[in-house]
Amino acid sequence: MLEISVSDNGIGIPKDKHDEIFETFKQVDSSTSKQYGGTGLGLALARRYVELHGGNIWVDSEKDRGSTFTFTIPFNSVS
Repeated sequence: MLEISVSDNGIGIPKDKHDEIFETFKQVDSSTSKQYGGTGLGLALARRYVELHGGNIWVDSEKDRGSTFTFTIPFNSVS
């Protein structure tokens, strides 16, 4: 398996939202007064592409501590 991780030191994601953020049009803050933009499609698309290649994607994050997104795909799907 090929494993790739991307980390940031942003606002972080509460543990109860970790699964939800990979759903279409879901965001950590979907209120009308939200501070950060976005449509909630990026992570859903990333998950779909990774799964189409036989891989998995997940996040390790804590609120106010940043996030690390990791995905794996089999070597045989990498060209």
